[in-house]
Amino acid sequence: MKKVLFVAVIAVLALCFSASAFAGTLKPGDKTSCVDANQITLQASGNSAHGDGGSANAVIWKSSNATTIPITLGPGQNHGLEGERGVGMANKHSMGRQSVTLTHEPNFSRGDSLGDISGEVRITNNGTVDLMVECK
Repeated sequence: MKKVLFVAVIAVLALCFSASAFAGTLKPGDKTSCVDANQITLQASGNSAHGDGGSANAVIWKSSNATTIPITLGPGQNHGLEGERGVGMANKHSMGRQSVTLTHEPNFSRGDSLGDISGEVRITNNGTVDLMVECK
């Protein structure tokens, strides 16, 4: 009887842990994972220790189809050409993307789609700046 109760308590704790949300900062080289998230938000924060602006290079691995997807986010600094560059030309200034949100899309016909974030999703920061991760 005690063994059954012990196994039931462990199962409930594991279920609660897997369903919990994660929000935190990944330093370069750190890893985390989200399980059955409806939404995963990634945001580059801070500057590189090298003083070069740097980037947060996230590597996303999805258990639903065992694929790996690279995502590069910048700290939101100006990296493009600013101002007019000729008659009738628009401003070529670009800041890139500082954040991206992946939303669970259950009805994809292709298993390799980025929107298929069911199951476990592992996130690794291979960049030079911190990466904020929020799993909901």
